[in-house]
Amino acid sequence: MKQDSLQSIEYQVALLVRLTTAHSPKLGILDRSEYLILYELQARGPLGINVLAEHLMVSISTASRQVRNLETKAYITRHPDPVNRRISLLQITDEGKEALSKVQEARAAGYDEILEGWTKEELEQLEMNLSRLNHYFKKWKK
Repeated sequence: MKQDSLQSIEYQVALLVRLTTAHSPKLGILDRSEYLILYELQARGPLGINVLAEHLMVSISTASRQVRNLETKAYITRHPDPVNRRISLLQITDEGKEALSKVQEARAAGYDEILEGWTKEELEQLEMNLSRLNHYFKKWKK
């Protein structure tokens, strides 16, 4: 019985990722990686590339490539770390904040439409369960 639930959960998560990816172009100008990087920088303030990669659970080379794309768009800048001048800190720019805000508004409107018939309690339960699932994924060492 547990195995059936685990298979269903795995499939539903995979399907959710696919569906959200398919709808992403309708929800703004940022792809998933750009959105997550800008969100992290907005929420946490300036970060070094190593810390950013760790938070997003990607390699430094992947994070560096994604950061370069955002620098090209002028959504983030680098500046020397005042404590350790050997490393650079990444910071979201006003243009990056504006792009992130527009995407967040579009995504919120999309989710509002998709989840229109859900009660407040159902939304809170979904939020809690998704947060919990993400927490355990981040802790998982395989």
